[in-house]
Amino acid sequence: MTPSLIPFISGMVTAGYALAGLFFLEFWRRTRDDLFAAFAGAFWLMALNQGLIAVLQPNEEHRGWFYLLRLAAFLLIIAAILRKNLRKPD
Repeated sequence: MTPSLIPFISGMVTAGYALAGLFFLEFWRRTRDDLFAAFAGAFWLMALNQGLIAVLQPNEEHRGWFYLLRLAAFLLIIAAILRKNLRKPD
């Protein structure tokens, strides 16, 4: 992969995450289901993670700290799924 292609692909991935977040926000707006809001927030956290890495271009030694955003996104999804599945029926 050429070095000039990496920022382009990184930008496309960032835009894809942000767009997925918008789709889930629209689903949340229609249904008011908290699971969709959690997925929207998680995808925006992943977009922020990817965007910061693309813009700041940290070296390998410091790149790991940025992945805490991705960890937060996955924990948000897990918490939302558990909350939905463990909730008592109305």
